[in-house]
Amino acid sequence: MVGNFFRDLAGAFSQCQALGRELERGGFGVVRTSRRRSRVLRFLDMLGTAVRRRRDYHVAIVDVFSGGSFLWAEKVVHLLANLRKPTILILHGGNLPTWSASRARRVWRVFSKVAAVTSPSRYLQEAMRPYCGDVILIRNGIEVSAYPFRRRSPAQPRLIWLRAFHRMYNPSLAIEVLARISEQFPAATLSMIGPDKGDGSLQECVRRAQQLGVSDRVTFAGAVPKDEVPKHLDAADIFLNTTNVDNAPVSVVEALACGLCVVSTNVGGLPFLLEDEKDALLVPAEDADRMAYAVGRVLRDEALAGRLSLAAREKGDCHDWSVVMPQWRVLLDSLGRNTPSGDHRPSFRREEAACR
Repeated sequence: MVGNFFRDLAGAFSQCQALGRELERGGFGVVRTSRRRSRVLRFLDMLGTAVRRRRDYHVAIVDVFSGGSFLWAEKVVHLLANLRKPTILILHGGNLPTWSASRARRVWRVFSKVAAVTSPSRYLQEAMRPYCGDVILIRNGIEVSAYPFRRRSPAQPRLIWLRAFHRMYNPSLAIEVLARISEQFPAATLSMIGPDKGDGSLQECVRRAQQLGVSDRVTFAGAVPKDEVPKHLDAADIFLNTTNVDNAPVSVVEALACGLCVVSTNVGGLPFLLEDEKDALLVPAEDADRMAYAVGRVLRDEALAGRLSLAAREKGDCHDWSVVMPQWRVLLDSLGRNTPSGDHRPSFRREEAACR
């Protein structure tokens, strides 16, 4: 598995780490690269491990993002092709389609060298299909049983935001929403959880909360260990997803599994993950008024809150490892046996239809 595994040193737990753990639980041997924090050393470690440990693995899984991260994926894929190792790509990031549009030939060359391309969302599945002909949908997995379900009916004005503090996730929008709903719901509170990415977004949230007079209603919890996330979600009733660019965020899936009422921006892969008025309420990006109005609807309409909460848990169940891992096993077994990749596709489509 080729990806950024260094986050475990900081107490976080990424989706590639979760997949590696589940593969090992399922009986697969897993070689991981890389845990190096330096980008240069991480890139060199990826290439070196692919060569040095080539007798220890049969199939490679490579995470693919846009921007500078595409470079290491590109070089690793070319190396794996020379080593004659069947390779699976996992596509990530809501900006990948836009980034790829101006680099179509380069992206196509990478995709043409691999055995399979997978996506955790229908958004990337459809958007990236022109580059490889077929993209297999395998959702991000979580252990749903670890997330306590509580039907929010009625919902209380306890808001939670869970993401990294970075401009692309627009965290200050959550502060704006809190200030607006506090006028009608004086007991409203907001918990903001996530690491500081260092671009000034966290400091801007603190300043904006002071300017709007809601500092006493906001808790900045910082990054929390993965096993503590369910506890924090369970303490809230409404989940705010304020991002400007997104794909299939695990944080939203976790909120769904807990039965929170999700209010999210309608960008990237989110309308493919969430169904407006059924398991979430979707609003335009950067629109504090519309998001605050949606939160107000949830708080005033007990029937709406209860319906969203029940549908959220049902959607979350589709991401349980009991659903996701059999798909990975079929794909890996087919490549390990060097059987045609088409053999596995019907079973994936049955799973997709069951969880629409």
